[in-house]
Amino acid sequence: MTNEAMLQIARNAVSLAKQKGAAEVAAVARVKRDVDVTWRDGKLEKITEATSRGLEVRLYVDGRYSTCSTSDLRPEGLASFLDNAIGLTRTLAKDPHRSLPDPALYSKATPEGLSMADPKIESITALDLRRTAQSMEEAARSVKGSEAILSVTTNGYHSWSETTQVHSNGLEASFAGTEFSISADVSIKDDDGRRPEEGEYAWVRLYADLPDVAAVGRRATERALARRGAKKAPSAVMPVLIDNRAAGRFLSYLLRPLTGAALQQKRSFLEGFVGKPFGSDKLDFADDPLLPKGLGTRPFDGEGLAARRMPVFEKGVLKNHYIDTYYGKKLSMAPTTGGSTNIAWKLGPKTQAALALDVKEGLLITSFLGGNSNDATGDFSLGVQGFVIRGGKIAEPIAEMNVSGRHVDVWKRLIAVGNDPFAYGTSRTPTLVFDGMQVAGT
Repeated sequence: MTNEAMLQIARNAVSLAKQKGAAEVAAVARVKRDVDVTWRDGKLEKITEATSRGLEVRLYVDGRYSTCSTSDLRPEGLASFLDNAIGLTRTLAKDPHRSLPDPALYSKATPEGLSMADPKIESITALDLRRTAQSMEEAARSVKGSEAILSVTTNGYHSWSETTQVHSNGLEASFAGTEFSISADVSIKDDDGRRPEEGEYAWVRLYADLPDVAAVGRRATERALARRGAKKAPSAVMPVLIDNRAAGRFLSYLLRPLTGAALQQKRSFLEGFVGKPFGSDKLDFADDPLLPKGLGTRPFDGEGLAARRMPVFEKGVLKNHYIDTYYGKKLSMAPTTGGSTNIAWKLGPKTQAALALDVKEGLLITSFLGGNSNDATGDFSLGVQGFVIRGGKIAEPIAEMNVSGRHVDVWKRLIAVGNDPFAYGTSRTPTLVFDGMQVAGT
């Protein structure tokens, strides 16, 4: 379907819902097409091609609210769907805080200049993705030491999607985006019988930004082979580097309590910190939905609020929460946006290797394995694997270890950030260096 067709469906849904008794309506029409190919140990394991389309309506009826969705976009199907949806909404309890956003906050921007959609996607077939996946496996098995490989799984994926949003109080907007990803996962046999697994991946908006396919396959095997002989290190409070690829997960435990829902429901350890110091002056980043080619880039958010760069922490001071219209009313706070997009860090000057030299003795965490972080208290306990840092160099691998502490303490111990933001995620985290974390091992 063309953009104009989906726009007309959204317009019709709004008009029809108003006729049937809704006071306010938001209609969100979406189309998505994706291709996904998985290759495993020399054979095609899975190939899927799918196109979906659907409509979500947010209904405000007699002081009540509901969200309903359908994939039947025929005129007669839409009429029946709205009859049922509005009838259902009238059975719900009233909620005085539910309403569409203030139209003054709606986006006037277009996705032009944001480099969100790549026309190249039209020429890339499932066969191309299969060849990509096959080439990654061949490269993975070409690495010295590959005789230890037990299995290799590779994947190629791309998608195109378009979102069209129409509100009864004035918003009409849409944007399209593409995504391309490749990945390789390798499992090997260790001398002690264990089967370490590691991988490498890339995820981008534009096809030209994908790295060399063979390099991804080789790197997956190299990462897996580097895990051989991993064991626990002694327990201690020690300096810790968190690799840029892994740091996004640790950051997520800081972002989750920043939502309006967490604040309103009293499950945020960051409540009351706006305008106050929370972490070290190295904790400095903004949320930037207008970053060209960013994986979280968007001209407007899920409720139509205009995208804008928003400081989150500046020199350790909390500046903003993620507040949507609903929780803004409940908390008597001005809405900002409902969720995070691209995180833009104030970067440091040094590479990860230079930061390890500065640390001299400590631990490099390359991934988190299980564990938990409590949004209400800020306590965390996380399984980790990585490498010992000895004499400023990356040394032997470690496994089955744990880091624990409290976010309100540990972010004060952030002493450096790298110059290496991870390109293949929305958190875009650089290497993070903490001068002391509680590490449990032997």
